[in-house]
Amino acid sequence: MFAVFKAARKSLAPIAVVLASFALAGCNTIATGGGGGGPSINTRQAVPVALLVPGGSGQTGDAVLARSLENAARLAISDLDGVKIDLRVYNTAGSAAQASTAATQAVNDGAKIILGPLYAQAANAAGLAAAKRNVNVLSFSNNTEIAGGNVFVLGNTFQNTADRLVSYATKTGRDRIMVVHDQTVAGEVGRSAIQRAISNSGATQVGVASYEFSQNGVVQAVSNIAATTRSTDAEAIFFTADTAGALPLLAQLLPENGVNPEATKFIGLTRWDIPPSTLALPGVQGGWFALPDPALNTRFESRYQAAYGERSHPLAGLAYDGIAAIGALVSSGNSGALTTSALTQSQGFAGVNGVFRLRGDGTNQRGLAVAEIRNNQVVVIDPAPRKFGGAGF
Repeated sequence: MFAVFKAARKSLAPIAVVLASFALAGCNTIATGGGGGGPSINTRQAVPVALLVPGGSGQTGDAVLARSLENAARLAISDLDGVKIDLRVYNTAGSAAQASTAATQAVNDGAKIILGPLYAQAANAAGLAAAKRNVNVLSFSNNTEIAGGNVFVLGNTFQNTADRLVSYATKTGRDRIMVVHDQTVAGEVGRSAIQRAISNSGATQVGVASYEFSQNGVVQAVSNIAATTRSTDAEAIFFTADTAGALPLLAQLLPENGVNPEATKFIGLTRWDIPPSTLALPGVQGGWFALPDPALNTRFESRYQAAYGERSHPLAGLAYDGIAAIGALVSSGNSGALTTSALTQSQGFAGVNGVFRLRGDGTNQRGLAVAEIRNNQVVVIDPAPRKFGGAGF
């Protein structure tokens, strides 16, 4: 998933405990210049791979994440059959300037591809630095604004989630959809992703409403959201809100204002099972959200804990996926295994978050499961696809 939003936000502390939310980060520049083809490699020798992590910032969260990403990458390397990876780890301190320096150092050290960094501006800076040497970057960001040229995003994007959920809603007869979003950068990006998904699926957007990102803003907007939902005969409301923000309050107040969740399905653009306490909220019962293949993710978590004696960070699987993709390509024995054309092969790759593939524009497509909250539990109602071209895509 993912770069962190650093935009100023009005406090929603009375609604929910504010947690670290890994989502899009604003970025005005895009790494599209130079390079992008990829270097030639010798697949009979260990392939130098640079891993850029947010260590060195002095922030405990960054240190934990950096350790988890490196651990996951090394776990993936141990799973490779007949492929040798020379992993070199560089700290970025979460800063664009240091990411640029680290990327430059990495390619000077011989790196044939860069895995990471996470934060959007850092990933963009690393991409610009690596482009000068024709080296591709598989960033952990989900910000599609930085995708393109030699920069790919591995994080699950809003568009992936929106496409999956709108497609499922349409297939099950809930094709009259209302969009409700935060008045934030993330909310507006999420709204646009949902609207594109609705347009592409043949569903109908029956209304759109927003709210100021504060407790009072939500309270003031609820009556209008409820009235629009009823007057348009919406069969679903697609929220951009997350569990650390407005979702708990919206899920509580909309039913109190006459919106019946059984008649109008609540759908979320973000994970509704993080933190697990959200599952106990009455308003989210029956709601839908998307998540990576639970079986594969559980297997990875079990192996990670056995290897390192602690739980992995929620984003650690992205490092595993990146190494898995690199390993699969190198195993072909092709000297052009890390070029753009190889990275964007249509059959994609298999990782601990499920199947995924990289697109020529630097974005990605991921296989996601659709889940429903029932009796405070997560129930998968449409499994994640295990290959491209089948159900779920």
